[in-house]
Parts: sequence; C-alpha cells; structure tokens
Amino acid sequence: MAMSGRSLATAACAVLVVVSAQVPAASAEPSPCTAAGRVGPYLVLFDRNTPQYVAASQVANACGTMTGYYPQIAVGVAKGDPGFARRFGEDRAFGTPPAATAPRPKVRSTDPADVPGVDRTAEEWDLDAVGARHGTGSPAVVVGVLDSGIDPAHPELARAVARKDSAGCLTGVPDSGWAPTTSPHGTHVAGIIAAARDGQGTTGVAPGVRVASIKVIDDAGRVTPEAVVCGLVWAAEHHLPITNSSFSVEGVSCTQSSPVVREALARAVDYSSAAGTLNIAAATNDGVNLTRWSACAALPAGLRDVIAVSAVGRDGVKAGYSSYGLGVVDLAAPGGDGNDCVLSTVPGGYASLCGTSMAAPHVSGVAALLASEHPDYRAPQLRRALETSARPIPCPADYDLNGDGLQDAFCAGYTGYNGFYGHGLVTAP
Repeated sequence: MAMSGRSLATAACAVLVVVSAQVPAASAEPSPCTAAGRVGPYLVLFDRNTPQYVAASQVANACGTMTGYYPQIAVGVAKGDPGFARRFGEDRAFGTPPAATAPRPKVRSTDPADVPGVDRTAEEWDLDAVGARHGTGSPAVVVGVLDSGIDPAHPELARAVARKDSAGCLTGVPDSGWAPTTSPHGTHVAGIIAAARDGQGTTGVAPGVRVASIKVIDDAGRVTPEAVVCGLVWAAEHHLPITNSSFSVEGVSCTQSSPVVREALARAVDYSSAAGTLNIAAATNDGVNLTRWSACAALPAGLRDVIAVSAVGRDGVKAGYSSYGLGVVDLAAPGGDGNDCVLSTVPGGYASLCGTSMAAPHVSGVAALLASEHPDYRAPQLRRALETSARPIPCPADYDLNGDGLQDAFCAGYTGYNGFYGHGLVTAP
C-alpha cells in the first residue's frame, strides 16, 4: 500500500475498521448488561470472513463495544462490562492481564550522557561475532521494530526512522503515538539494526536500512496481545519485509493458557507471512526449554513461521538466561552475558544491555542486508538464506555455568541443528 501523501490516520483506516457499535436499546425483556463501566480491552475472535457489521453486532449483543476490527484475520478489540467474556464466549474472548511483559534485558551500564561524537565501534564485539563490520543496507528496506518506540532525534537513527511506516499500537488500534516516552528498549534494539556508520557512536548491523517504530511495549514493559496483532497487521499492510519482536507476550503460560491469544497471534503471523514479511523474535530470557512448553509459552517466538533467536555471550556459548529448545530455536546471535553486554543507542546516548532482546535484532539486521542485496527475496528466501549461511555450533560437551558440578541445561540435536543454537550463529553476507 502506497503511503506517500497520506496521513497516519488515513493509513490506519486501511489496516483495520474502527467501529463504534453501541449496546442496543433495552427491549421489553430484562437486559443482561450491568451498569458497571466498560472494562478491557478484550481480544476477540470471529469465524474467518466475518463482516465488520456482523462482528460488531455479536460484540454488542454481549454487552460490549468494539473499538477496532481486523477483517483480514477476523480478530477484534473490544470493551465490555465485567461479564462480557462469559457472554461472548470465553473460548473467543481474552481480557489482557497486567502480567504481560517484555523480556527484561540484563543491564550492565547505562551512559545517556555520552557525547554521540565519540567513536565507540571498537566496543561492539557483537559486530565481529556476526561478521557485520562492513555491510551496508539499502534505504528501500524497512524493518518494522515492534517495541517501545524509537527515538527519532538520536543522531545515529535520525535518518533511519521511517515515520510514515510507524504507528503506535498500545490500544490495539494504530495511532500516531509511536515515539518512546520513558523506555529506552526500542531505541536500543533499533540501533543494533540500523545505527549509522558515521564514525561516531555505534554502528548497526545494517547501516543504511530504515526502521519503522511500531510501538507495542509500554513504559512498564507490558506487551498485550492486541498490541502485537495490531503491529503485525500494520507491518504486513505496509509491506515491510522484516519485523523484529524483542518481547514475549507473557501472562499466557502453561498455568494460565489462552488458546484465544495463540490463535489471534497465529492468524496475524500467518497473514503477515503470506504478505511477504519475515517475522523474527526473541526466544525469551526465562532460561527454559521451549520444546517442553512451546504449546503455551514464548509468543510470538514459538509460532510457526517466526524465526526464534537464542542469545550467546562473547564466548559463543548460549547465555544462561536464554531460553532454548530443539525445533523452536532457529538461530543464535549475540545477546551478551555477564560483563559483556551489547552496546547500542538509547535516547540521549548509549547503553550496554544483555538479553535475547539484543540477539534478535542482529538476525533482523542480517536479514535486512540480505534483502538489500536481493530485493526480489520474499520471506521464505530470506529465511533460507539466513539458515544456510549461519555458522553451525555444536552442543557444548559441558554446560555447567556456575561450577556446581551440575548441567544447567541439556542441548539436544547435532552440530548442524540443535536446541541451543538452531542452525547456528547468524552470519552477515
């Protein structure tokens, strides 16, 4: 969809239908609706190809108001009274709990007062690890950074931010609130991908490409499923070839499972993949075996067609915090560990952070370089190129990280494909 000359509000209308379906007037029969105020938001599912007016009517009949609808995948966002989910069907509606959070990066140091003019590229050991010292990307390639927002004033990113492809999605409906407020997370991730090679500050894996700020993480680190649906559909509608998701929709675990969330996110991923978008996601910082828990954890990383990325330290060994799992993890990348975190941009300067949040954008950056070299590549070709060019890493013979004589995790598989590193360490072309 061409964005030239159009406002964000106009673009939003192309992505979803914003509705205002009110509760019908009371009839002769007693209304099941309560006088309590609207709560939510609720993520709601409909049969595929359900028209907007039918979806709105179903929500209204359950004492709700639909605030947005994605007809492409028959997923909506609604508000309702406290009994809305029960009336609508708990197998079709999910009220977001407050426990949804981004993987918490391990902070080694923050130095926002650093002068951007100081060249700090010698500190970027991660670029050497993936062979990304000299690559340059094309401004025609835009990576959708689903995160907490990207600082458009940072000197390393000022020319990289694709404003017309950016949107805020915190409410589940796209708006103009894509800039960060207090969280540095999204700016850090964006810098790993696209910080300028200008002899100052840091340099990204793919300098020259652009990044779209798609805000799905709030300042408390919360990530709601409706925000992620909004972000994925927005990226697909704007024909972004790559998205980076350095978060996990938590609050949806094996003890608090929600097939509604999994189905909604799966539909959004399937839609974006069919539109040509390659989705890349962090494997989470929970240090768990996702093969055992993939049915109910690590979303969106655990979904089909999403490239899940584990984190390694400077020594090339899986970081203890990084989740893993044969058949779930696809690639590994530098996320840092201990005192060797990943230096990148934050509002006002630079910071060193550790986490799978930092690993995933290395893969997104390499994917952007590949897309720059091969503009005809779509998601399947980009994925194949990433996997075949990765440097295989065998399972470690000994994974006793704290020296207590016990293995801290068990790596299944073989050198070319295993649960710690997938196909191996991502490598720049």
